[in-house]
Amino acid sequence: MNELQTLFFEQPLWAQSAIGLIALALVAAIVNFLIKHVLLRLAAPFLDTRSLTADKAAARLANVVPAMIVGNGINLVPNLPPKVVLVVQNVCDALIVVFIAFAISGALNYVNEVYARRPEAKNRPIKGYVQVLKIVIYCGAAILAIATLMERSPLLLLSGLGAMAAVLLLVFKDTILSLVASVQLSSNDMLRVGDWIEMPSMSADGDVIDIALHTVKVQNFDKTITTIPTYKLITESYRNWRGMKEAGGRRIKRAIHIDQSAIGFLSDAEDEKVRRFRLLGDYLDAKRAELAEWNEKSPGENPVNARRLTNIGTFRAYVAAYLKAHPHVREDMTMLVRQLEPEPEGLPLEIYCFTDTTDWNEYERIQADIFDHLIAILPEFGLALYQQPSGLDMRAVGQPVTSGSAAG
Repeated sequence: MNELQTLFFEQPLWAQSAIGLIALALVAAIVNFLIKHVLLRLAAPFLDTRSLTADKAAARLANVVPAMIVGNGINLVPNLPPKVVLVVQNVCDALIVVFIAFAISGALNYVNEVYARRPEAKNRPIKGYVQVLKIVIYCGAAILAIATLMERSPLLLLSGLGAMAAVLLLVFKDTILSLVASVQLSSNDMLRVGDWIEMPSMSADGDVIDIALHTVKVQNFDKTITTIPTYKLITESYRNWRGMKEAGGRRIKRAIHIDQSAIGFLSDAEDEKVRRFRLLGDYLDAKRAELAEWNEKSPGENPVNARRLTNIGTFRAYVAAYLKAHPHVREDMTMLVRQLEPEPEGLPLEIYCFTDTTDWNEYERIQADIFDHLIAILPEFGLALYQQPSGLDMRAVGQPVTSGSAAG
């Protein structure tokens, strides 16, 4: 050992400093390796095996030890100028503050991850609050690190921030707005991950996949992602379909446009024809009794003054009975069959009811089955759908009548 010391001190001053720096760097590197690749691996089974977040937080905290070794060991390196030693110590102290801040940030990420596994996390996420805490921690770490480098008290820097309050409010305007919006969204249960929302002003129509401090991510049904500033969900209107899912029924609201030229009174033959429908038995019996009672008040009058059944009214009654008997239409929710104001495209007969499922695919199947049946059965009531003439219809009108056709 004495020979090594003698050999060391026989070297030039710059060589002694270089050897000391290399030795210090090696010690710091070896300690860093032992902590991260030995101690942390031994401790890994005792950490959360379902996530690497805790491991990353521990690795960031482990960086503090090499920084402390360098900061304290720099005094042992010979022949270094005092100013160099002071700068290295200050930089190491600042790095320690930064590493601790990163470790706390990683710990907060782990807390959010553990909370996200709980059932109530879907309704009340804490990601926004975690991000606010991380901002506070980073700001505090930045102040402490700068104060350490400048060798000044952190209170001195904080006192100078008073004059920068207006600037800070301007810089963090969106953050403040988003924080207030996050609190309102969470406390009022206005939005959850998994909700289907529509926000035309932001071209959003899909499921909420992430709620953060500054943004809410919506995966649209075309698989694109729309990012909405959080405060926009407070200042602008949007539609949340969660109520529909919780109610367990999805609305059908669609009209059949009936050709008004086909609407008329039922003849005796047509009346007997519609009596074949089992669903219309009670309606026809009640209606016949009502009409007979009315018409008996003015016997022998012209039939034009009598009340008679119409094909559109009978069809409307059939649709109502059909919906009431349908196994996938909710009877405990609103069910209407109503006429809307006549239009150039015909008389709209609107069907308004709710299915017993909110599954999109099943809902479309039920809706299509209902209208398939109603459109197909219209001719049984002497009615027809209105359809604008197509080019093929126009060509058929312009064709001359052949002799064979005339003879037939």
